[in-house]
Amino acid sequence: MTEPITVVTSPVRLEYRYTPGVAMSRFLRHIAEGEIVGQRCPRCSKVYVPPRSGACPRCGVPTQEEVPVADVGTVTTFCVVNVPFAGSLPLPYVAAAILLDGADIPITYLLQEVEAGDVRMGMRVRAEWATPEERTTSIDHSIRYFKPTGEPDVPIDTVLEALLSA
Repeated sequence: MTEPITVVTSPVRLEYRYTPGVAMSRFLRHIAEGEIVGQRCPRCSKVYVPPRSGACPRCGVPTQEEVPVADVGTVTTFCVVNVPFAGSLPLPYVAAAILLDGADIPITYLLQEVEAGDVRMGMRVRAEWATPEERTTSIDHSIRYFKPTGEPDVPIDTVLEALLSA
């Protein structure tokens, strides 16, 4: 009797180039300075972080007003990752949708300095920035991850309301 195959290792290579537009270029320059900015829609007033190509995806109108947002936010949803892949972090780890204070749409980012089983909706988190010398116009190089602030959780009803209005 032969043992079942449980893992197949196969080399995969994916190369791509990303060319940011004007709105994303401004966003990334702010990231290199240790600041997070979004853009506000003049019609619906939603603040998008990062900006969506200089236009509101809901209203279709140009967005030009830059709005500073905090590097602190609330976990709205999250995923505990238990599947390894090449170069992955030690398992399990957590990817979370984080609604930054001042933004209307969550961003997805890595959570660390917390056990996966302790992550919850409403948890308050803060960006762990690279040192100023290490920051670049890449968000992945400038913000290492988010971690708990120790603040009280945001009530779940408030989190759900934010998700429904996004």
